[in-house]
Amino acid sequence: MRVSPIVFPDPESLGRRLAAEIADEIEQAARAGRMYLLGCPGGRSAASTYRALAEEAAARRMDLGHVVIVMMDEYVEVAASDAYGWQYRVIDPRLPHSCLRFGREEIVEPLNRAAEPGRGVTQERLWAPDPSDPEAYDRRIAEAGGIDLFLLASGAGDGHIAFNPVGGAADSRTRVVPLGEQTRIDNLSTFPTFGGLEDVPRYGVTVGLGTIRSQSRRVVMVAHGRDKGQAVRRLTQAKRYEADWPATVFADCAHPQLYLDQAAVAAAASFASL
Repeated sequence: MRVSPIVFPDPESLGRRLAAEIADEIEQAARAGRMYLLGCPGGRSAASTYRALAEEAAARRMDLGHVVIVMMDEYVEVAASDAYGWQYRVIDPRLPHSCLRFGREEIVEPLNRAAEPGRGVTQERLWAPDPSDPEAYDRRIAEAGGIDLFLLASGAGDGHIAFNPVGGAADSRTRVVPLGEQTRIDNLSTFPTFGGLEDVPRYGVTVGLGTIRSQSRRVVMVAHGRDKGQAVRRLTQAKRYEADWPATVFADCAHPQLYLDQAAVAAAASFASL
């Protein structure tokens, strides 16, 4: 179905609104005595939400011990090859572009500084897919009851979501994928510490489109900034999954929402007039 967007003046107001919603859900899960799984992309799109969520946690004096941060993906490198094919390993989690580093330093640590001692997100509740056994990630999520809210972001140039490439199957599960050239180009902006395209890894382990669609209670697609004009044009027009722009899978998810800022909407209008 086509999703009507909610438009905010800027990324900060968008982040505050979304963070307040997440905080409400975290508190509801605590009252129900269950875990709360938050699906998280790395990079710029949800950064204002993560900052605002830490502010909410401090203001509300929240207990976050039941929160699980479910990262979408991670860069991998070829470790070896054998009779069964290529073997992969995740990159060093201390590298600036590591998605696991992002989850630890940009999401979990600010939340834990905001929470009172002993009430933060525990180390074992920062999850990321393992390229040596990708399918285990889907099982782990399912066994935990699914993802309460999956924050989503669209690649600016090719519509990748997590590392799912153009043409991916709608029912795909967590797996290792080669990264398309446009995805790698987009990631030069996401992680400015890359010296050039040759520094961007060529493979990643990613949740699948089917993982997102079938394992989320609700999703919010976030897009802001003038560089997301093409993405916003595609997302606002999408009625269902379109393989040439993978992020359109959000329209097939349960309870989808689309949060934009004015700059992205203006850029989409300009893009459409070309």
